[in-house]
Amino acid sequence: MTPENENLSPRYIDQAEWDRIAASAEFQRLLAAKRSFIVPALLFFCAYHFLLPILAAVAPRLMAISVLGALTLGWLFALSQFVVGGIIAWLYLRASARFDALANDALRRAAIDQGSE
Repeated sequence: MTPENENLSPRYIDQAEWDRIAASAEFQRLLAAKRSFIVPALLFFCAYHFLLPILAAVAPRLMAISVLGALTLGWLFALSQFVVGGIIAWLYLRASARFDALANDALRRAAIDQGSE
């Protein structure tokens, strides 16, 4: 544990303290930042995921177009979902550094406020 995070070690937090932390501006910024990433990513992934069965049902001839031998557009679309899932995971990993910084700010503020009481 780094010295600047020593006071942020896990400990029991009672309901009143949790409510105070949850109401803080720092914590609200953390929730807003996470929500601004997670909601669009989830909506995009769900739309992309459900587009495959929809296209297979609505446009079977399009999905059956051969790209390379027996490899069809449908198979490429299905395999691309692994790539899209990986890209979303990578983007979340990059965004998590910002989330961690916001969480540490909220914990520091809570520790400062706790010390002043």
